[in-house]
Amino acid sequence: MTQRPWPRDTRRSPVANDAPRPTVEVIDAPDLNTFRVAVSDSFVPLRVTSRDDRAFHGTIRSASADAVHVTDIRAGAHVVERTPELIARSPLAAFKVSLMVEGTGLLIQEGREELLRPGDFAIYDTSRPYTLAFDGEFRTIVTMFGHDALALPGYALTELRALRIGGDQGIGPFVAPFLTQLGTHLDEYAGSCGARLAHSALDLLSTACTRALGLDRGIDPHRVLFGRINDYIDEHLQAGDLGPARIAAAHYISTRHLHGLFQDSGSTVSAVIRARRLERCRRDLRDPLSSDIAVAAIGARWGFADAAHFSRTFKAAFGTAPSDYRHGALAA
Repeated sequence: MTQRPWPRDTRRSPVANDAPRPTVEVIDAPDLNTFRVAVSDSFVPLRVTSRDDRAFHGTIRSASADAVHVTDIRAGAHVVERTPELIARSPLAAFKVSLMVEGTGLLIQEGREELLRPGDFAIYDTSRPYTLAFDGEFRTIVTMFGHDALALPGYALTELRALRIGGDQGIGPFVAPFLTQLGTHLDEYAGSCGARLAHSALDLLSTACTRALGLDRGIDPHRVLFGRINDYIDEHLQAGDLGPARIAAAHYISTRHLHGLFQDSGSTVSAVIRARRLERCRRDLRDPLSSDIAVAAIGARWGFADAAHFSRTFKAAFGTAPSDYRHGALAA
């Protein structure tokens, strides 16, 4: 069996597990116990129950790319629970997005109840208790990724619990078909283009969450400003002079105000810029289309003018030197 990419007791996947897997894992579960073990191994430890254990059956197909795990599940009626006890034993902080393709599912998390019909999808947090109940035969596609994968401000992440997005309104009709295709064509997702597909999925989900949470409608002026600042940082990561002074000037605020906004989010301006630059470097290093670009040139492209400083910073963040990371990712 192929090792799943999610360590149960860490918040970020190790670098060694970030490389896309070359195969699709398929598990045919003829009974509930086999299905229970497979589901917990594929995601996080879960309690799975069914009204009729003897008649139960299920199939799980999964693949991973760049620490984004996509699973196509077909099964009979059952209930999945992420209990406080299971969270205490394995506190992995990740988000799951369940898209209903066939059948219906009821998602419950922290007082929110959402009925998911075909085309609907919902995002929920594995670090908080939840229940997902299916009352008949169904098919769902589940996308799972770390808390730091979405391009959303910190305060918005706390709202991602049983957040339903309808497949027939707003941005839902754009996102649902893409997620469906990911789960249907896992062989492509597990291949050389998997990382790019994973990034596209995360971008779409970030946009969907932004719309669903009302972050694009000016609900809170500070949140709107913080969102614009984060967008500005993403757009100017390659600029050598990107820093608090430039960012504050571009938004007509003081650097003190700027630092205060980031302090409220639990981070700093410099830390956010550094983390996002490192992530862009990491993506380029694992991209086959960038394999002919020198490691130092990739670092310089994203604001790390000094090659030695880039190497030290990358290793501190990901546990390995950028050249070693590239070798391991491209060789996988």
